[in-house]
Amino acid sequence: MDQSANGNDSKSNNCIDKLIAAKKSLKLSLEKSKTLKLALEKAGPRLEEINQRLPSLEAAVRPIRADKDALSAVGGHINRAVGPAAAVLKVFDAVHGLEKSLLSDPRNDLPGYLSVLKRLEEALRFLGDNCGLAIQWLEDIVEYLEDNRVADGRYLLNLKKALKGLRELQNDGQRVHLDGGLLDAALDKLESEFRRLLTEHSVPLPMPSPSLGEQACIAPSPLPVTVIQKLQAILGRLIANKRLEKCISIYIEVRSSNVRASLQALNLDYLEISVSEFNDVQSIEGYIGQWGKHLEFAVKHLFEAEFKLCNDVFERIGLDVWMGCFAKIAAQAGILAFLQFGKTVTDSKKDPIKLLKLLDIFASLNKLRLDFNRLFGGAACAEIQSLTRDLIRRVIEGAAEIFWELLVQVELQRQSPPPQDGGVPRLVSFVTDYCNKLLSDDYKPILTQVLVIHRSWKHEKFQERILVGEILKIIKAIDLNLETWVKAYDDATLSCLFAMNNHWHLYKYLKGTKLGELMGDSWLREHEQYKEYYSTVFLRESWGKLPGHLSREGLILFSGGRATARDLVKKRLKTFNEAFGEMYKKQSGWVISERDLREKTCQLIVQTVLPVYRSYMQNYGPLVEQDASSSKYAKYTVQGLEQMLLSLFLPRRERYGSFKGRPTGGKLDNGVDLRRTASAVV
Repeated sequence: MDQSANGNDSKSNNCIDKLIAAKKSLKLSLEKSKTLKLALEKAGPRLEEINQRLPSLEAAVRPIRADKDALSAVGGHINRAVGPAAAVLKVFDAVHGLEKSLLSDPRNDLPGYLSVLKRLEEALRFLGDNCGLAIQWLEDIVEYLEDNRVADGRYLLNLKKALKGLRELQNDGQRVHLDGGLLDAALDKLESEFRRLLTEHSVPLPMPSPSLGEQACIAPSPLPVTVIQKLQAILGRLIANKRLEKCISIYIEVRSSNVRASLQALNLDYLEISVSEFNDVQSIEGYIGQWGKHLEFAVKHLFEAEFKLCNDVFERIGLDVWMGCFAKIAAQAGILAFLQFGKTVTDSKKDPIKLLKLLDIFASLNKLRLDFNRLFGGAACAEIQSLTRDLIRRVIEGAAEIFWELLVQVELQRQSPPPQDGGVPRLVSFVTDYCNKLLSDDYKPILTQVLVIHRSWKHEKFQERILVGEILKIIKAIDLNLETWVKAYDDATLSCLFAMNNHWHLYKYLKGTKLGELMGDSWLREHEQYKEYYSTVFLRESWGKLPGHLSREGLILFSGGRATARDLVKKRLKTFNEAFGEMYKKQSGWVISERDLREKTCQLIVQTVLPVYRSYMQNYGPLVEQDASSSKYAKYTVQGLEQMLLSLFLPRRERYGSFKGRPTGGKLDNGVDLRRTASAVV
């Protein structure tokens, strides 16, 4: 029993030991599991990190798996692609380094600014030439890496996207992508500096004093040489960047504005006048005189200066450019307005004064002919040339037409009645003065030239004797008009006064003149003799008859008695007074316009009447002075009678002034209308 019990006890102890060992083992296993669990929990994030890095690691180790030849060649490909790309990037950095200088004000250091700008242009040219090459090489290396599976696909995809974007920017062709708009900003600043230089040195030119004479006709350059050099330097860079048109636009704007300012000081509002705003040329006669002076100033000073300046500034660009620039300045500044005013004058109503004004216009244009040909002779000035030719044609045709109609105009007035006051008809004074002007040194050469040109258009020759002959015909027509008018008076005495007036007028005002020389001394003497003849007849047939009324016949005091003598004196004085009063009343409305002739005629009348009257009143006046009705017979004192006679024939100045004072409508006071012809009525 004991042995079996001991045996059983021994077995129980073994089991317990095993259980204890198993427990310890299990406990140890649990502790290891906990430790492993903690280790696994810590390893989870690291495994995730490793998982994320696996693609890059895979890409990194891919070359190890790549073909050996491909791996050995990739280095050279990469070096060839990276070299140009690195150079391009270096230039990009240099471009950005110029930004501060190019965004500054060019006026501070224009040469330095232009130098920096030129460096920018060179850099952009380099980028333009090499960006495409660098991109192409980078695309080639990406393609090589992809074909040989040397690099990761996702990495290559990103590279392709970047290179595609660069290629699109390059194909866009916009320079702004290379420099961020820096070049355009710099060019804008240069344009502003170009405008500033022009504006600050463009000063309106005043019209020179006439005392300066021809010396002032050659205008100096209106800009300093240094400024012109700066403008040329700016132009060089702007032209290189296709900004010439904008530059020319600025130049035309500034310089044409400056010329307009110079002309505005001359008060040229009259250039805008229209035909409907004036009745005839005489009403704007003063403007036409100003027009010639102002046009000469504009051409010889203002446009001459602009012509020279355009050449100085743009000469390196080419003739067409600077001539076109000048043509636009001239047109915008006002040359067309000058030509239009001349056309307006040619469109006005015809009258003889218009002929003189047309000749003035032709003389002004002819004086400037060489200047016009030189300044406006280029193709760019075609409009100015066309308007100038048209104006010259209108002036010549208008002047020739009026001149050839003068004789017709004079002949048409022959049927008009002579002036009622016996004075010189306006036609006579006007035409003689007018023909003298046409023969003067001021007008004859111009009129001759105009008629020569006009005849040449008709393929006809013109000689000076034709001009002289036409004027001779006009004066002979005046003579014939006078002969007709002398016969038209019902009153023979008034007819004599009229003839005396007009013959003296022709003699006095034509003697010593061009027209007088043309007519000849015999013609002048003939008129002087006619004046003397009609003066004698006038006195004899009018005032010369008055002394006969104061006869002394039958006035011997004691032959018939004092009373009889008194009655006879009264009768004769009454007859004298009535004749004198009637004659004085009638001739008080008559006129002798020439002062010397008037005074001489009045003195002759006084010498004819007054001595007889004085003697008569001294001898027989006392017979009637004692009578209660003496005032009826001794009506005039000697002094009073003399004053009355000396006051005869005074003209009314407002009716018989010079031809410049003729009424606006062209009608003369004696009914003569110098514009009334079949072809001259407008």
